[in-house]
Amino acid sequence: MECVATTSKAHCSCSYSACDKRGNCCKCVEYHLKNGEIPGCFFTPAGEKSYDRSIRNFISDRSGQATG
Repeated sequence: MECVATTSKAHCSCSYSACDKRGNCCKCVEYHLKNGEIPGCFFTPAGEKSYDRSIRNFISDRSGQATG
């Protein structure tokens, strides 16, 4: 699949500012999926700040039981 990416750091909700994929959704999603993870923008603000991108933490975060 070809992705036409638009870099938009101003709208990126990821708080890991050192990430080279920050603001480039296509690269971010590809990276996290390859690692069996969920991108930070799918989490609640509190869940995102835990930096735990695991599927388990995502489910916990979205069900109101964030572990981080």
